[in-house]
Amino acid sequence: MTPSTGTSRLGDEVQARAAARPFDARDWIFELKHDGFRAFAIVSGHQCTLVSRRGQVFKQWPQLAEVHSLLFRRDWPYFFAFDLLTVDGEDLRTRPLVERKRALRRLMPRYDSRLRYVDHVCERGRDLYELACAHDTEGIVGKWAAGRYSVDGTTTSWLKIKNPAYTQAIGRHELFEGRRSTGSIRSSPKGYRLDPAAPTAPR
Repeated sequence: MTPSTGTSRLGDEVQARAAARPFDARDWIFELKHDGFRAFAIVSGHQCTLVSRRGQVFKQWPQLAEVHSLLFRRDWPYFFAFDLLTVDGEDLRTRPLVERKRALRRLMPRYDSRLRYVDHVCERGRDLYELACAHDTEGIVGKWAAGRYSVDGTTTSWLKIKNPAYTQAIGRHELFEGRRSTGSIRSSPKGYRLDPAAPTAPR
């Protein structure tokens, strides 16, 4: 989420590198990997705009483009917020991830809504991965707790570990490849490297 900012200030979104297997590590946090479309939510006053990684406005879900609907509606869809880049004109991207998440959590509604905070566990990636697979979710994402949000589009401190038995994966490749061919989704950048400052994850 990026309250009170424009898309031109966001730069490239951080993307996760694939990791071969789950791991436990100090200084890392782990989140469930949610299946869906990723977007910047740009909030200004009572206006909310959902913007893709290419800078295009999502128009498929008008319910989520209304702050009132995002906070109070009881029908589909959901918006899962896992990071906060700016707030009230302050750029948070150079802050450690755990600080950004604390700031994000303070903005979350304290009642059930379509806006959901993506919580995390510390250090225990293997346990979360086992739960993710047991509940047939897409997998998990490991993130360096002190990591900054990269603005250069070449480094990342996020590692994704997918569930190979995820039942909803069937057909997703064709769906997203079709959207990439029309230019609505940008392919992941090649050569995305792990932030050299990040502690090495166990192999």
